[in-house]
Amino acid sequence: MFLTILHAKAESAGREVIAVDPRNTSRTCPECGHVSAENRPTQDKFHCVACGHTAHADTVGALNVLRAGLVRREAPPA
Repeated sequence: MFLTILHAKAESAGREVIAVDPRNTSRTCPECGHVSAENRPTQDKFHCVACGHTAHADTVGALNVLRAGLVRREAPPA
């Protein structure tokens, strides 16, 4: 139900909804790509154990979701 409403609202605003797999989006380093549960030492902190990149975990997750959506948008139709 939520996705139906979201798609309708996006369409009426001239926007596009692209579904992406959220798994590991807040555990993946946006700088080096390293994926590890240890990259999330707390609920809100992100610290990559491979390269040392630090940020708020929500920011990291949002950036990774955005990148995944852009990749899907550019992918040829299946």
